[in-house]
Amino acid sequence: MSIRDYLHEKAEESRHNEMSAYLMFIAGAIFYIGGILETITTTQTPNWFLFFPYDFTATPACILGMALTICGIALLVLGLGAGVFYSRDRAWYMQELYKTHSLEAESMGTKKRKRKNNINKTLVT
Repeated sequence: MSIRDYLHEKAEESRHNEMSAYLMFIAGAIFYIGGILETITTTQTPNWFLFFPYDFTATPACILGMALTICGIALLVLGLGAGVFYSRDRAWYMQELYKTHSLEAESMGTKKRKRKNNINKTLVT
C-alpha cells in the first residue's frame, strides 16, 4: 500500500467519522428538545437554570425530562466537538495527500524533461 492510498483511506475514514459526529449532534438536539417539552408539559411552573427547565418532584415524567435534557446537551456538545475534530483531521489528510500528489507530479515532470532533453541531444548530434 502506497502512502497515497493510505492517506486517501484515512481521509475517507475521517469523513465517515465526521458524519457520525454530526448525526450525534442531531440526536442530541432531538433529545434536548424532547426533554424541554417533557418538562414543560408535565409541570405547571418549571424552574429555569439558564436554558434548562427543571423540577425537583420525583415523578417519572420529571425525571425523564431532566434525563433527556442532560443527555441532549451532552450529545450536542460532544457531537459538535467530535465533528470539528474530525473535520480538521480530514483537512490535514487532504493537505498531505495534495503534497504527495504534487511531489509525484513534479517527479514525473522532471523525468519527462530529462527524456525530452536526451531526445533533443540525440537529434542534434
